[in-house]
Amino acid sequence: MLIENIKSPQDLKSLSTEELNALAEEIRNVIIERVSINGGHLASNLGVVELTIALHYVFNSPEDKIVWDVGHQAYPHKLLTGRFPLFPTLRQYGGMSGFPKISESPHDAFGTGHSSTSISAALGIAEARDQKGENFKVIAVIGDGAMTSGLAFEGLNHAGHLKKDLIVILNDNEMSISPNVGAMSNYLSKVITSSFFQKFRKETKALLEGIPKIGESVAKIAQRAEGSLKGFFLPGGLFEDLGFTYVGPIDGHDIPLLIETLRGTKEIKEPVLIHTVTKKGKGYKFSEDDPCVYHGTGPFDTNMGVRQEGLKDNVDLEQKAPKSDPAYSDVFGNALIEIAEGDKRVVAVTAAMKEGTGLAKFAEAFPERLYDVGIAEPHAATFAAGLATQGLRPVVAIYSTFLQRAYDEIVHDICLQNLPVIFAIDRAGVVGEDGPTHQGVFDISFLRHIPNLVFMAPKDGEELNAMMKFAVNHNGPSAIRYPRGKTCMPSDNNNNRLSEIKLGKAEILAEGEDVVIIAAGNTVAPCVKAAELLKNDNINSCVVNIRFIKPLDEDLIISLCKRVKRIVTVEENMLAGGFGSAILECLNNASLHDVKVKRIGIGDEFVEHGAQGILRKKYGLDEEGIYKTAKEFLK
Repeated sequence: MLIENIKSPQDLKSLSTEELNALAEEIRNVIIERVSINGGHLASNLGVVELTIALHYVFNSPEDKIVWDVGHQAYPHKLLTGRFPLFPTLRQYGGMSGFPKISESPHDAFGTGHSSTSISAALGIAEARDQKGENFKVIAVIGDGAMTSGLAFEGLNHAGHLKKDLIVILNDNEMSISPNVGAMSNYLSKVITSSFFQKFRKETKALLEGIPKIGESVAKIAQRAEGSLKGFFLPGGLFEDLGFTYVGPIDGHDIPLLIETLRGTKEIKEPVLIHTVTKKGKGYKFSEDDPCVYHGTGPFDTNMGVRQEGLKDNVDLEQKAPKSDPAYSDVFGNALIEIAEGDKRVVAVTAAMKEGTGLAKFAEAFPERLYDVGIAEPHAATFAAGLATQGLRPVVAIYSTFLQRAYDEIVHDICLQNLPVIFAIDRAGVVGEDGPTHQGVFDISFLRHIPNLVFMAPKDGEELNAMMKFAVNHNGPSAIRYPRGKTCMPSDNNNNRLSEIKLGKAEILAEGEDVVIIAAGNTVAPCVKAAELLKNDNINSCVVNIRFIKPLDEDLIISLCKRVKRIVTVEENMLAGGFGSAILECLNNASLHDVKVKRIGIGDEFVEHGAQGILRKKYGLDEEGIYKTAKEFLK
């Protein structure tokens, strides 16, 4: 195999076009095989194989800096930068990260995991290069989906203003090029990037501007005429207006064309945007036909795809789950449909995560009441605030890790104005193999201190249903956090549901006088099991499902702590500013200084990638860990 001999990008430069094309097929096969075993991002990686080969063929990484936006398309990059031997450990605990990571390789110029950061980061690298008098190229690779974020346009605007030597590659996998437009754009791109054209353009501009009085005006007319000619054939006027030389659209799977274009732009010392068109999931029929499902997937049969019986037909790594145990995302989606059927005020907002957040069925049932705003979480929050001012009940479904991007809007636009916006916070807590950029372990800390916000965490699907009903009828902002994975529903979904949730009221699940274990959300179940283990050691535990992180059921907590002087709190969140801290504050305010508290959660570190079970065991968040911590605490 050719890939076995690629120890660094330099090894590409001696290969022929035929060998480069063969290498592209090998890379695809390696990625499909490994993702089918380990799970991971498939379609996005298959779509950029030729582009990645061309980039490393033309540029000299790590001297030249390639910044990958989001980073879920970096598998080919990793395979071409000496990490083929590590590839079997992809996304495994202690193994290779599924995203670019500075500490993993000098070829990873910038760590990523969240969307739309590449242009701003690349511009910062380019500015630092010029400040230090160094000489290397900086390339940002961003997808058309990531380009919907305001952050991407902020970076484009600043880069055009600074006129830095920077290349932005727009990887467009949504549009297709008809043969004539493709041929014409390829031809024009060759002309635009040629050294003769660039020299002619600059000298003509300088000559015209040197003509007294009328020169500057004529130069502007000539520039507009040039833009009009290109605009007739090309969709790049916006980027030209932002100060970029626009090249494309070109075929992102044509290696010789990509190499020729990149070599041409390498000599341009101003901002350049190269528009490449690729096919997401290319080379694997299942992912080509349904790239959304194959964006992120768990292990699957390569011959049958992820739709084989017993595997979750969904995105974002949902694992095997019996029909009786739906994912929290599905429970949320079904609950929202039921509520919306009886309440016309209810609408849903998502930031390009309709399928992942469980809103696909809602979109089918109420297409006019589902708003997908693209990768723009801050806009999603403020847009929802606007909806709420007019009497609607917007439900904003966002993963915990991406909600961080909308913090100011939550504080200023929603909570300050006490607007009835509901945040459905999916993937809260330990998420797993996607690593530190995706672990949802900060939301309790950055939300619970905001005035007016009601914050809940269900222990199971039944409680999530009840909390959704409560939130829609609450006249103020609210948030519900729930984990990635499956939940248990009662056998009779209609008759055994909770009738209601009362504001700020917890529930006692087990009585005991030796220790009080207070849990939030999905940590309740392991706490109940840990209490059973403690009972075998003659330790009687009181187990509390807190339900409301804010407002706390302070009356219950204080009454328990007057009798029992040992408290254990358990949360899948950072200990700093988390749920356990809220309990400490409550006890301090009540002057219960003789109560001892042990908090279980995430310490002062980022949670690396690994299976959820492995990570929960590491942090003592499984039943065995809670049992051992509580027993040791009581000594």
